[in-house]
Amino acid sequence: MNWDLDNPHTCEITVQATDIDELGHANNAVYVGWLERCAWNHSQSLGLGVEEYRELDRAMAVVRHEIDYLGAAYENDELVMATWIVRWDRKLRMTRHFQLVRKSDQATLLRAKTIFACIEMSSGKPRRMPPVFIEKYAKGLTEAQMQS
Repeated sequence: MNWDLDNPHTCEITVQATDIDELGHANNAVYVGWLERCAWNHSQSLGLGVEEYRELDRAMAVVRHEIDYLGAAYENDELVMATWIVRWDRKLRMTRHFQLVRKSDQATLLRAKTIFACIEMSSGKPRRMPPVFIEKYAKGLTEAQMQS
């Protein structure tokens, strides 16, 4: 795949009939679900799943999505979603980039950026990242981020 950045975390997606809207392609809201699923999958691969979030009473919550829809996906298309942690302040905020590619023609169908903030789950209020977040999410940073 021709990824925008090196060493992505990737998730395989097959477009289902339930993803298709009245216009005959995957609905834009479905793409947001794919972003979330890939981000969760990456966090879990780093050792930070929902159980760890609950134990720590901390979570990374979406503050903002910026999505560029570049092409349509259709039923049975095989896709690959990639994500990278590209920026973080080691305190409260983290930014992920995403790229969605159709396998058959290598077309990039989406590019997105999501900004997350660390919250206390019990109150929903912003809170500093606990040390384990800093330790585990550091393993997912892109090389470009680690060098800057």
